[in-house]
Amino acid sequence: MTKNDRIVIAGAGGFIAGALTRYFKQRGFTKLRAVDIKPIDQWYQVVEGVESIPECDLKVKENCYRVCDGAAEVYNLAADMGGMGFIEHNKAACMLSVLINTHMLMAAKDAGTVQRYFYSSSACAYNTQKQQDTHSTALREEDAYPAMAEDGYGWEKLFSERMCRHFMEDYGLVTRVARFHNVYGPHGTWDGGREKAPAAICRKVIQAKDTGVMKIAIWGDGHQTRSFMYIDDCLHGIDMIMHSDICEPLNLGSAELVSINDLVSIIEEIGGVKLARSYDLDAPKGVRGRNSDNTKIKKLLGWEPNISLREGLQKTYAWILQQYTDRKAGKKTVS
Repeated sequence: MTKNDRIVIAGAGGFIAGALTRYFKQRGFTKLRAVDIKPIDQWYQVVEGVESIPECDLKVKENCYRVCDGAAEVYNLAADMGGMGFIEHNKAACMLSVLINTHMLMAAKDAGTVQRYFYSSSACAYNTQKQQDTHSTALREEDAYPAMAEDGYGWEKLFSERMCRHFMEDYGLVTRVARFHNVYGPHGTWDGGREKAPAAICRKVIQAKDTGVMKIAIWGDGHQTRSFMYIDDCLHGIDMIMHSDICEPLNLGSAELVSINDLVSIIEEIGGVKLARSYDLDAPKGVRGRNSDNTKIKKLLGWEPNISLREGLQKTYAWILQQYTDRKAGKKTVS
């Protein structure tokens, strides 16, 4: 792989893939092809000097063959997804993303030029029975089986992981898979129903300060636990995993476990405010506890995500505050 080989990034109008496009551009790669179903004015980031292909539905097989033509590496981060509120109410839409990975794998195999293929999986692929306690043991890669993935989104991820494995076994296409654990940071979704907890809470704190209504509604009882990975760690991890010899799915997430109540407290401190809390026990809340066991990634790569939650949240809060301020002023923002 050289700086002049073509890299295809699917889902590049979204948060992580958009950041990945910029990541490779800044490292001197000259032939980047960024693809997304959204119109270009809805992309979270449009990177100058990149071949951007908007309004391209990768559930359609012919489109996948077109974008993979001449590619040396393919990064498939395209999916219909969002935070827990979206996932729980759009299970069929999430499952239909299986068409994207199936057709992209076929196109990558048949292109004849693709050296490596990356698939972005999720911690939602893990057995939900092992995530029923706030202090559940951190999830190891083998905990995905026996299979009992998160309904809809998690099952699609688990199935697509197996597709990658079998395309490597049967057709010799080199595939790499990372299971993302709650990625957050600037240029991500921060309102509209698809945002994840860190961005949603940042927005709620900013809005409370702005309106003077010093209250915050929290989904669930606030004791549910998660780990959250800052976007820069995610990008570095994708690069390392893609170019490693690791054939099996690998955790890519922070091991810094936090309750939702503690997450709110950190963001309140960043915002310099203390809010009255109410708890919506009927809201979507996912599994009770989820954390990343990073034993394998540390052993195989000598590295793990290490940007602290507080450091990442400070940067994320500042970015969302600017977006919120710009929107109030009538300027275009990322939604």
